[in-house]
Amino acid sequence: MKLRSVDLNLLVALDALLHELHVTRAAARIGLSQPAMSNALGRLRTIFRDELLVRTAAGMQATPRALELIEPTRQILRRIERVFDSDSAFDPAVAARTFNIRLSDLLGVLLLPSLVASVAVPGSAVGISVVHLSPVGTVEALEKDEIDLAVSTALVHSTSIKSEVLLHDRMVCLMRASHPAAAGTLDLDAFLSARHLKVSMSSTDLRFVDDVLVGRGLARDVALNVPHWLVVPDVLERTDLLTVMPRRLASVLARESLAIRDLPFASDAFTWSMYWHRRHEGNSAIAWLRSRIADVARSVA
Repeated sequence: MKLRSVDLNLLVALDALLHELHVTRAAARIGLSQPAMSNALGRLRTIFRDELLVRTAAGMQATPRALELIEPTRQILRRIERVFDSDSAFDPAVAARTFNIRLSDLLGVLLLPSLVASVAVPGSAVGISVVHLSPVGTVEALEKDEIDLAVSTALVHSTSIKSEVLLHDRMVCLMRASHPAAAGTLDLDAFLSARHLKVSMSSTDLRFVDDVLVGRGLARDVALNVPHWLVVPDVLERTDLLTVMPRRLASVLARESLAIRDLPFASDAFTWSMYWHRRHEGNSAIAWLRSRIADVARSVA
């Protein structure tokens, strides 16, 4: 098929249809009338020789071919947007743009309050959409242009990904202030004898604590494994569990009822870094966002 014979606006319609799975809602999403969207769906069905959306008892469902088109369509539209972005004069006061950022909830606690305040230029429509991805998923999302940038630690990536160190950190132990192990310096016997709370979404625990212990033939006794940090302070206040976390987060979460102690063994310090794809090196909008994040990180430091 010759590209010149295809109306590229149909890609916008296809993206809306695959997102909404409903002709009327898809039309409203991109400002078309319902008949115009129905016409677009008919043309798309002809082009792809597939029904794309089929009516079922549970509503409209995407066909296998349509499911295959979701990701390529969104990538193409993002790249087209980049082409028509002038980027030479990004003005947050008048820009209407949502930035897609990878942050864990840990990093969200550290950075988001100040970052949102920093980008909230009066009168603008600049927004931030946050996703939490695994390290491998983060690199893939950067490569596929699914996110604008990421903040993480020690990502393994190709030379197409650029990075900038934001914060230095180290792992510490957090526990109830009246915990027996909080009396004085925490030693290795007390650390290993206690039961632990572990946050399963945190790769820092594994890299800088569990791997170190395994190398010495040791292991923690994990009594509770949770996916998020929000519950940690309340659980620690009411139990004799210990947890290990980055010092910067511990400083934010710590209360009078909680105590921070150094780990009873050597563990390397590490850095939190900002990552972006080199395709955006000349993109003034993303450069503006990077500068805001760097400023916020300096204020945290």
